[in-house]
Order: sequence, then C-alpha cells, then structure tokens
Amino acid sequence: MPDFVQQRHKPPVSLQQPRELLLACPPMRSNINLSRIVRAAACCGISRIICCGNARILPEISRETGDSIQIEIHRTLLPVVKRLKQEGYPIFGLEQASNSKSIFEFPFPRKVVLVIGNERLGIEDEVLRLLDGTIEIPVYGLPYSHNAATAAAMALYEYCRQYPVG
Repeated sequence: MPDFVQQRHKPPVSLQQPRELLLACPPMRSNINLSRIVRAAACCGISRIICCGNARILPEISRETGDSIQIEIHRTLLPVVKRLKQEGYPIFGLEQASNSKSIFEFPFPRKVVLVIGNERLGIEDEVLRLLDGTIEIPVYGLPYSHNAATAAAMALYEYCRQYPVG
C-alpha cells in the first residue's frame, strides 16, 4: 500500500511560456462569483482578467493572487470585446446557445479570449454577435446550467488540460 503524506500549498508548476487565455467577465451579480473566477484563473496561470461594472475582488475568497494577475475594470464589456477583436484575438463565449460546441469537442486556440456569461442573463446579444463561437458544458441534471464561477473553473481546467505547460 503506498504511503501518502499531505503536501499543502506546493509551489506552482512552472510554465514554459505564459498562458495566452484572457478572461472577460460582464458585470456580475455576485462579487463572490467574480472572486472565485479570479482565484481559479490565478491557479491556472492566467495573467489577465477583464471585469466590468462595479467589480470588487474579495481577498478572503480570491486569496493570495497578489501581483500574479492583472485585473482590468471597465464600465461595460462590448467596447472591450470590439477592441480585442480588432487586435486579432479569437473570442469565444462560455454560454448555452444555438450552435454551441461541447467543451469536450472544442480545441481551444492557444491565444483566445473567453467571455463568461452573467449569472442570470448570460452573454448579452450585442456581445454574442461578435463572438467567433460559443462553448458549452453539458448539464446532466437540474438546474439546467452551472454556476458562472464553476463553469469558468471547468473551462479553465480544460484549457490547461489542452496546454499543460503553457
């Protein structure tokens, strides 16, 4: 029988190159959800998140993300997405939508913007029209959709699975 010893707070795995996934969040209803997204992103080596509205990151939830992640706060998401599209970023939404591709079948581009939907309203129509596509996480029971922070963490995990060292 193997011997297991808990190793809490192991040092992070070194990335061979920086992650090129950029998260973009609309105004969220819950700063708890936003803080959970920031914490998951930092654990995955994501270095930049765009937040909108009255975004406030709660340190007791986001924990020790420190300077490892650049957080930009904008009033609304639409102009930011337009600018990123002009800069040549492929932009995909994490959303249940017509013609969404299952996350299990989606090959993430290495350089990509992932737009997370608002907890109640999802991704607004104006932003949806700018996306290169939508990715959804299959749901096998009620309540028909994952929490926004949980879905973001699942998508970040899949991106890291596809690019384990950066």
